[in-house]
Amino acid sequence: MPRRKPAARRPQRAKDVLHGRAGESGDAFRCVGCRMDVPTSAPGTAHRNHCPHCLASRHVDRRVPGDRAETCRGRMVAVSMSARDDGEWLLVHQCLACGSVKANRIAGDDNALALMRIALRPLADPRIGRRALLSL
Repeated sequence: MPRRKPAARRPQRAKDVLHGRAGESGDAFRCVGCRMDVPTSAPGTAHRNHCPHCLASRHVDRRVPGDRAETCRGRMVAVSMSARDDGEWLLVHQCLACGSVKANRIAGDDNALALMRIALRPLADPRIGRRALLSL
């Protein structure tokens, strides 16, 4: 079977994302995992969706990044890593409240040690990969 050429990727468009409780736009948000203040601007992506220190996120977007349509608002933890055909890394987050699984692009300022720990986790414990496949 012939291999398809990867499609040319469109540049990511900027999104006006509201981070505050009352729907206000801000320049930082508080992480649900480590409670550090995180700037909303991220190198390598048009919007930030996880903490660069502990890689935790909040379940706020439903289908479109930045839509803030999800009512769950649970804490999402990074459970695995994935890679696209073009070599870009993705974090796989799972919501602790509803169990939803989402993939998010990594940002340029993400903690490299935390990313490598997650990437090497299946080599240390092969049961993790099996559990992740069974949850899909």
